[in-house]
Amino acid sequence: MRDTEKLLLKGNDAIAEAAIRAGCNAYFGYPITPQNEIIAYMAKHMLEKGRIFIQAESEVAAINMVYGASAAGARAMTSSSSPGISLKQEGISYAAGADIPVVVVNVVRGGPGLGSIAPSQADYIQATRGGGHGDYRCIVLAPKSVQECADLTYLAFDLADQYRVPVIVLADGMIGQMMEGVVLPPERPLTDLPKRDWAVGNMAAAPRASRHISSIHLVPEELEAKTKARFVRYDEITAKEIRYEQIGPTGEADLTLVAYGTAARVAQGARKLAEKAGINLGVFRPITLWPFPAEPLAQIAASGKPFLTVEMSLGQLVVDVNLAVLGKAPVHLLGHCGGIIPTEEEVFNEVKQILGRKG
Repeated sequence: MRDTEKLLLKGNDAIAEAAIRAGCNAYFGYPITPQNEIIAYMAKHMLEKGRIFIQAESEVAAINMVYGASAAGARAMTSSSSPGISLKQEGISYAAGADIPVVVVNVVRGGPGLGSIAPSQADYIQATRGGGHGDYRCIVLAPKSVQECADLTYLAFDLADQYRVPVIVLADGMIGQMMEGVVLPPERPLTDLPKRDWAVGNMAAAPRASRHISSIHLVPEELEAKTKARFVRYDEITAKEIRYEQIGPTGEADLTLVAYGTAARVAQGARKLAEKAGINLGVFRPITLWPFPAEPLAQIAASGKPFLTVEMSLGQLVVDVNLAVLGKAPVHLLGHCGGIIPTEEEVFNEVKQILGRKG
C-alpha cells in the first residue's frame, strides 16, 4: 500500500526515493545541474540498502553500465540533464536495439550546447523521436508535480520491464528543483520484481543454454525482422499506455491550452484568470509524451475552436499538436527558451489576442 504520511520533498529527491521503492537495485550516474540531488540521494540510500551505486567517469560510461546491469537482470537506472543525456544517446539506442529495459531520468535545462542551468523543455523532440540512431522509440513520461515525479518514476520501471524498452522520465528543471508535499509509493521487495528469464548470467545456479544479448544484426533481413517485431510492441504500447489529463470542458471551450510539466501548471493558472473574465478555457496535458495522446486532441479539434500550445521551447510540443489536429482547428504557439518560464498573465493575454478580446 501507498504510504499515508505526506512528506515535503524536492522533485529530484522524490524521483530518487521512488526509484528505490520501485526496486531499482543498480544506479549509475554522473553529476550535472539541475539533477545533482538525484545522484546525491542515490549515493547515500542505495549503499545503505546494499544496492549498487557507481558515480561513473562520464555519462557515456554510466549508460553503458546501465546496459550491462540490466542485461544481467538488474532494475537499472541513470539520470542526467540535457547535455549529459545527449552523451547517453548511443547507449540508449543500443538498449532499445537489444530490447533491454532501462529507466533514464532527464531533468531538462536550457540548450543547445552547454546552454544554461535554468529549466527548459527543449529536449522534447529528442526524447519523443528516439534521440539516437535507428528506428526505435522510448516511452516518455512527463510529471507536472513532485507527487508525479514519484508516481511516474515508480511506473517507469514497470513499463520498462513489461515492454522491454527504455523509459524516459522527462522533468523540466523547475519540477526537479521545486518542493511540494508527496505521498510516496510502497516499498517493493526485490523478491517481488518481475522475473527476467531472458537475462544473461546465473548459469551456475540453473544450468541452461547460454544467452547472448546484443543490438547488432549484420544480416539486413534479420535486422528488419527484429525492428518490425519491436514496432508491433510499440503499437501495443500506443494502444494501452497513453495517459493525459483534461481540465475543464475542453470540447466546449473557447480555446484549449496544451502544455506539460511546468508549462501545464502555468496554463492552469491562466485558465483561472480567464474564468474571471468570462472566457472558457480548457487545458489538455499529455502525460505520456510518447505515445502521444493524438486521438483525444483530434476529438477536441472537431469543434474547430483554436488551440494554444504553451511550452518552454520554441516549437516542439506544437509539432505533435499540429499532427494530431490535422488542420481541423487553428494551432498557435507561445514558447520561451533559455530558461524563461511563461507567466499566467502572458498566456492569458495571448488567449485574448487569439480570441480578439483585448483589454
